[in-house]
Amino acid sequence: MKKLAIVVAGGPAPGINSVIGAATIRASLSGVEVLGIQDGFKWLAEGDISHVVPLTIADTSRIHFRGGSYIGISRANPTRTPEHLQRTIDALERLDVGMLITIGGDGTATLAQIISEKTRGKIRVVHVPKTIDNDIDLPEDTSTFGFQTARHVGVEIVKNLMVDAKTTSRWYYVIAQGRKAGHLALAIGKSVGATNTLIPEEFRKGRVPFATVVDILAGSVIKRLAYGRPDGIALIAEGLADCIDPEDLAKYTELPRDHMGNIHVAQINLGEVLIKGVEERLERLGIKATLIPKYIGYEVRCADPIPFDMEYTRDLGHCAARYIIQGGTEAVVSMIDGRFRPISFQDMKDPATGRPRVRMVDIDSDRYLIARGFMLRLKREDFEKPEELARFAKVARLTPDAFRDQFFHLVKDESLVVPDVGPQLPANDGPGSKPAP
Repeated sequence: MKKLAIVVAGGPAPGINSVIGAATIRASLSGVEVLGIQDGFKWLAEGDISHVVPLTIADTSRIHFRGGSYIGISRANPTRTPEHLQRTIDALERLDVGMLITIGGDGTATLAQIISEKTRGKIRVVHVPKTIDNDIDLPEDTSTFGFQTARHVGVEIVKNLMVDAKTTSRWYYVIAQGRKAGHLALAIGKSVGATNTLIPEEFRKGRVPFATVVDILAGSVIKRLAYGRPDGIALIAEGLADCIDPEDLAKYTELPRDHMGNIHVAQINLGEVLIKGVEERLERLGIKATLIPKYIGYEVRCADPIPFDMEYTRDLGHCAARYIIQGGTEAVVSMIDGRFRPISFQDMKDPATGRPRVRMVDIDSDRYLIARGFMLRLKREDFEKPEELARFAKVARLTPDAFRDQFFHLVKDESLVVPDVGPQLPANDGPGSKPAP
């Protein structure tokens, strides 16, 4: 029987080692030799087969406790040229690989399918989806592996920031990883009871003016001050940068671009840019606030997996190896309600793009609407209550009419039916905090 190779590509996510270990154990018990391809496709794309290690039960039986990747990882993409792709396929064949388990995101899944197609099925492929962004379109809202750990570790970080914010009377703008979708930012923000959370999905109608985003954040500061609190926490998904009119962004920062001239969103210092905009906005209203940026991403990607992800990823690794050894190919591995379900690559594709579909946050769901109900941001009902409007206008040193003129644009099209979740100002902003005055 030909060998089984395991390769990890893309960015890290907690639970990678659990997949590697479980797949190795399952394959070894079936008499299949397992190879670990080091550093993703980096070396294979150069035709180098020296960066490969044998994987055994003894090597991998206890690696599931730890974060990171036992065999390394990289973002090298062999499809960037036909030559790199052919070298990759030739290298796998020279290693006598007939089965390949890829661990990665949507780009890696696409590459796995290409390898299967180019070899006409001689190399069977099975993909285990991983991303802390939780944006792979798995059935029935199933988490991508690593997401729950990333949320857990992120919550611990933000809990500490909340205490610091309360203690020092400042705001933290926490930028959470999420290139396209806001799952991680929303999950952390909702769990800790953040003052506000902004995700790309709420701007689904297209590009939004930078001034609108600034006013949403400034409105939270004003509303918080009106209730006697100079501190707060805003969770912001990094993908928000892609929703803002780039001409507006260019007024506040130099926009990094790739070799094709496209804006490189991930390299924009979104926290600093937003803080600069909000500080200027508040300054014009005579309000001074201390705003600090904090980025969450690298701290959570290689964390030791929590028990949920340890168990989940061991199931995924076991099923991936079992399925491919039994002849399965061109499928994404998923566990739905405790049962293994292979999903064909074709079923995962978006017909419009030819790439795997991206799962966005459903802003019409109760889960999101409840989160919005807990957020402290300006809402349409605030402008319908004269006493509330007067309270906020006083903080902004404006008349109620002037305040309406400047901020009503945020809520004029508001159509969300937000559940009643009780007082908008949380009684407790984390361990060690005192009730609001």
